Amino acid sequence: MINFAALGNDLYTGKRSIDFVGRYKRWYALSGVFCAIAIIGLVWHGLNLSLEFRGGSEFRVSSVTNSTNYESRAKDAVGTIPTAGAAEVTKVGTSTIRVQTEKLNEDEIRSVQSALAGEFKTSTNDVSASFVGPSWGASVSQQALKALAVFLALVSLVMAIYFRTWKMAVAGLVALLHDLFITVGVYALAGFEVSPATMIGFLTILGYSLYDTVVVFDKVRENTNEALGNGRMTYSQAANLAVNQTLVRSINTTIVALLPIASILVIGFLYLGPGTLLDLALALFVGIAVGAYSSIFIATPLLVHLRLKEPAVADLEKKATRYQSRHGGVVSSSDAAPVPHEPDAEELAAAGSDRESVSATARSGGVVRETHKYATSGPRNQPKRPPKSRR
Repeated sequence: MINFAALGNDLYTGKRSIDFVGRYKRWYALSGVFCAIAIIGLVWHGLNLSLEFRGGSEFRVSSVTNSTNYESRAKDAVGTIPTAGAAEVTKVGTSTIRVQTEKLNEDEIRSVQSALAGEFKTSTNDVSASFVGPSWGASVSQQALKALAVFLALVSLVMAIYFRTWKMAVAGLVALLHDLFITVGVYALAGFEVSPATMIGFLTILGYSLYDTVVVFDKVRENTNEALGNGRMTYSQAANLAVNQTLVRSINTTIVALLPIASILVIGFLYLGPGTLLDLALALFVGIAVGAYSSIFIATPLLVHLRLKEPAVADLEKKATRYQSRHGGVVSSSDAAPVPHEPDAEELAAAGSDRESVSATARSGGVVRETHKYATSGPRNQPKRPPKSRR
């Protein structure tokens, strides 16, 4: 059994490495499959808009004691009204039946109430009726699109300023739109109802997906700045190391976020039925899962490809190649960290009084580390006070 903590430590130190950047074609192809499935869902099924967006009448039959074959029974009862159209019937909780129809007038509403009360053996007082116009849903959609446009503009500006490059903002936004599109496609393909709560869920996952991507990008910036300074790793190697270093953190955060949402989904499907809580939880679950995927497999490889032709990055590629060749670093791919080499005779001689410890380190396959001149020799290299003449 793999020790998860040890694996995380190995990934962080570079002892183990997963080639995320070098295998970008696989991840792009997988995302292409997801997007194709989303397109099929949108074209084939389309979005199942709730009553708030398309308008119509809604009836709720409460205190139902016998809900056997409730869907067919409710449709038969509503079918007595020709203008009701195709009714959508769902069960809410354990004793409530929800029926949605086209817009009905007052007389037709009373007729449907009587028919439903008679079918489910309840009083007409237990059958509530309401009407929602499509203008309300259109207004909500319009405001949501405005909020999305403002959000994307501000996010692009902030990321470009913070990371000092617009290419990180572009990579982050591509991953963001990737998450949103796949989530919407899942809703269309599965036939889930898109309600105002779903819209809130869509907007919420934008923030989560962006947060996860920014955390990875921050580590990418730290590693690549160091690489640009010392010339020991290429840009793609430094970026790939950053993804490995944040991998365990991303997995842990995603699992912690998905577990409570999954419990809400289970309770919603089994006991509560369709409603605001279930719509919101479903959007969050799909969006967070896809967002974790894109922050690891899509955003960073895309960033690397956007920056590979920059003069500074191209120059770093040459410097890192020369450094790794000179120091015996073996690079398995364009994105793997150099393997530490065994020190030669000159390096051992330069180590001076620490030659024995350096040789032991080299024999064990570890990385040779220069010992401070005021450090004692030994396994712990504890510091000692400098002589009085040097204080």
